[in-house]
Amino acid sequence: MQPERAPITPHLRIRRYRGHTVLEFRGEIDIAAAIEIIPDLDAVTGRPAPQIVIDLRRVEFFDCSGLRLLYRARHRVTTRGGRLLLVCTHPLTLRILRVTGLAQLVPPAASLDEAIGQTEPASDAS
Repeated sequence: MQPERAPITPHLRIRRYRGHTVLEFRGEIDIAAAIEIIPDLDAVTGRPAPQIVIDLRRVEFFDCSGLRLLYRARHRVTTRGGRLLLVCTHPLTLRILRVTGLAQLVPPAASLDEAIGQTEPASDAS
């Protein structure tokens, strides 16, 4: 595992892990955080066939702005032939993902290794 890099923004760190780009969201993911995250999210999801993991384990608060980031990432990745994986362990965030149906589109895993071990590519069934 590579050492942790300095944050891109207070709410985002990006690193490589086992051939995937990991976007680690941190702290409170609200509208202000989303505005900071979008440019970097778009940069990594705009490449051909991106292999992306969004890691929500260090998120303390997650609202509809966070959901929009996940849907945006999913759309951008799947339209470019890539794969989006999700890591999440927080019970309230998991509940939000289930209630909104996002957990069916991008099933959350408990760890990076578990997420990357998934073999099913994300489909664009939206």
